Amino acid sequence: MGMAKLAESAFLNCEAQPRPLWDAQAQSPIDLVHLSRQTFGDHDLERELLALFDAQAAQCAERLRPPAALGDGEWRIGLAHTIKGSARSVGAFEVGNAAEAYELALRGEESSVGEKRDQLDDAIRHARSAIALLLGGAVQNGPTGKYFK
Repeated sequence: MGMAKLAESAFLNCEAQPRPLWDAQAQSPIDLVHLSRQTFGDHDLERELLALFDAQAAQCAERLRPPAALGDGEWRIGLAHTIKGSARSVGAFEVGNAAEAYELALRGEESSVGEKRDQLDDAIRHARSAIALLLGGAVQNGPTGKYFK
């Protein structure tokens, strides 16, 4: 194809503005670009990490669901810190930020601890829904983290 033909081509539009490849990506609870970078583009590893994070997040949410009782602040801080790191490593930044807020509220013995726990629970639920879609509607089979269709 000559340069004149290329210039007339409908595919060449020098005034086109960049657009996101997928508008919903901006609202996805999992940053897939970050996850891809973490796994060097290995899609099998991405799925495995998402499945592991999903299992960990489910266990975390279950353990944190009851209201805090006297003396259980330390293990709650540790659990929030753990899920914060795991979430950020797979690109679940909403979960990571909510876990950090909960951890800080626990450390500061703030009155908003219950609210922060609920926000973390919502973020986990949102991320787990997205993970289920990303894994093709697979269903987790118990605490092993194994997924089956």
